Amino acid sequence: MTELRRSPEQLTRYVFERKVRFADIDSFGHVNNVRFFDYLEDARVSMLWERPREVDGRRQDLVVARHEIDYRRPLTFRADPVRVEMWVTEISSVRFTLVYEIRDDETLYVEARTVLVAYDAAAARPRRLDEEELAFLRRFSAVAA
Repeated sequence: MTELRRSPEQLTRYVFERKVRFADIDSFGHVNNVRFFDYLEDARVSMLWERPREVDGRRQDLVVARHEIDYRRPLTFRADPVRVEMWVTEISSVRFTLVYEIRDDETLYVEARTVLVAYDAAAARPRRLDEEELAFLRRFSAVAA
């Protein structure tokens, strides 16, 4: 289940619940560091594909330009899902930055950032974000584009 919620700073966060799968666990008994990128991707796809990907017959693709991740606490196998909370911290004409927290009510497990670039696959080059895309991103940001 996903929802929108206000943080104390009045940012709207996109919240995605993710189950910890047994296959995510490594030989040390916690979620493997690489698997956390799957958690981020699942949340990001859920958020960004909430809106149509094709406008006027052209696809509005996005590509990942950069990932950063900081592991704060080990996450072990559990029945309850964790939350991946996301918001936008930077928006320009062709790129934006998503910030994430993977957490539950008591513990912050991961902090991460992803820089995404608007991309025209047919022309094989970056493209400008359109006004509808910018408006969508502003819903999750305190930043004016």
